[in-house]
Amino acid sequence: MTVHFEKHVVITVFGASGDLSKKKTFPALFGLFREGYLSPTTKIIGYARSKLSDEDLREKVRPFFKKPNGAEDDSKVEDFLSMISYISGPYDSEEGFLKLKEVIEKFESEKKVEAPQRLFYLALPPSTFIDVCSQLKKILYTESGHQRIIVEKPFGHDLDSATELQEKLAPLFSEEELYRIDHYLGKEMVKNLLLMRFGNTFLNAAWNKENIQSIQVIFKEPFGTEGRGGYFDSIGIIRDVMQNHLLQVLTLLTMERPVSFDPESVRDEKVKVLKAFAPIDFDDILIGQYGKSADGNKPGYLDDDTVKQDSKCVTFAAIGFKIANERWDGVPIVMRAGKALNEGKVEIRIQFKRVASGMFTDIPNNELVIRIQPNEAIYLKMNAKTPGLANENQTTELDLTYSERYKNYWIPEAYESLIRDALYGDHSNFVRDDELDVSWKLFTPLLNYLEGPDAPQPKSYEYGSRSPAGLSEFLAKHGYTFSEPGSYQWPVATPKM
Repeated sequence: MTVHFEKHVVITVFGASGDLSKKKTFPALFGLFREGYLSPTTKIIGYARSKLSDEDLREKVRPFFKKPNGAEDDSKVEDFLSMISYISGPYDSEEGFLKLKEVIEKFESEKKVEAPQRLFYLALPPSTFIDVCSQLKKILYTESGHQRIIVEKPFGHDLDSATELQEKLAPLFSEEELYRIDHYLGKEMVKNLLLMRFGNTFLNAAWNKENIQSIQVIFKEPFGTEGRGGYFDSIGIIRDVMQNHLLQVLTLLTMERPVSFDPESVRDEKVKVLKAFAPIDFDDILIGQYGKSADGNKPGYLDDDTVKQDSKCVTFAAIGFKIANERWDGVPIVMRAGKALNEGKVEIRIQFKRVASGMFTDIPNNELVIRIQPNEAIYLKMNAKTPGLANENQTTELDLTYSERYKNYWIPEAYESLIRDALYGDHSNFVRDDELDVSWKLFTPLLNYLEGPDAPQPKSYEYGSRSPAGLSEFLAKHGYTFSEPGSYQWPVATPKM
């Protein structure tokens, strides 16, 4: 395998002692190194306030490395760990940043680097972004090379806070130097949406109000806040996954065809369709908060000691959307997400309109399902003749299940994919400032309503249930047609006689 990569890049991970770095950032860097997409000449520096040695950091991250080739990857682990060093220092003063500057410049001098390539990954809470970025600009900014600054969500708490954050970041680094990471944009099935939509005539031709009856973007988690209720109480499910992850998926589903794969062409179209979204109707939502499980073994949200007993925090939401443009006018769109549900999955459901009546009296709708996680798959529910002598219809599927079709492929984790994009200066899968602004303008009025003095009471639902009562009616109101019970199963087995 021949792979092109820049040599002597310096990657600094801020917040190196935290969970995000330990479980995501360093394992992603190792995954790129293991597969040959990160040069062994790369210098990796962990930076945090904790008093750790180089070896302490290496031992903290080691257990989270994936080794698909078993013992064969052990030597790669050791080679990668030898690339890591650690600096302890504060985030809001020069002290540690001067040490960091000394280490980086010594490395670049030894390697005779003329145009420094520096990537700074801020695996930190937003409250520290400005402090860290101010010190980076003052002490570590290079005019002769490139710096790329990756910042993690949340990018603000609402429109005002997001605007304030951006106004403080803008004088420090250009939009070209900033990479706002939303890890859903690095997921294989999300990255596949553009090629699937615009690279297949049969799909592209049907991707409009004339053929599509309803669209759903679905997020389900089988666990609750698990002791983190106090933290979640100020966020809720809408901020947690809907304003960011699921909205990113929805914009890729509904945007117009970009003129090219150029990052700005893609992001231009995402912003354009976001501006066509109608304001969210407060009467077109279904909200819930989970209670105890039916058997009493799982606690309800309010059973968490860190949660206020009168909390109206939303742990489940289904929201209706309308897009006022020529392609989507009149097509009902539902985004729904919840915690403590009956299963864990993220998927897209595109239901097509029924075929014309006449020879068919009651034939099911076609439905395209894109399963983002787990077990990535794309399958199209279609109608076909039941095998045998009878001339009867059976719902079956055209199935692309990745684990079956792509057995010998390395499918990168989301963070692996996005860090590599940042190293190559590709902004396609990162959030632009105006996109962030439009998304917060869409959701902030709803959040103010749900968190205001006259906030509605969320419906209670059992831990481990499918949803709060009323979801089926909500989906039916938004154009989704349910299959007859027992009319479809996957995989299909020969019926017993």
